[in-house]
Amino acid sequence: MTVGDLIGLLSACDRSAPVRLAMSPFFPMAHRLTQVVQSDERGRPVVYLAEGRDPDTQLGSLPPEVAVALTWQGPVQAPSRRARRSARRGSGQ
Repeated sequence: MTVGDLIGLLSACDRSAPVRLAMSPFFPMAHRLTQVVQSDERGRPVVYLAEGRDPDTQLGSLPPEVAVALTWQGPVQAPSRRARRSARRGSGQ
């Protein structure tokens, strides 16, 4: 993805919405974005999006619907309902 691609994707979003990083597909967490840094790597510019150093930068688990949209996890469906078994009273109870 390029900076132009990112700008294009962000241009469709609400400009007042906070920006979050979705990290770690196997343990999906949300992080607060606090820095944008441009670097030069082998003569090519590269832009890094970074979380902050504050303890509250990691915001907790990624909302399930976001993890599903990222295809990091499948949709979870409620288990089918089964008829409940009734407790039997045996002899000696």
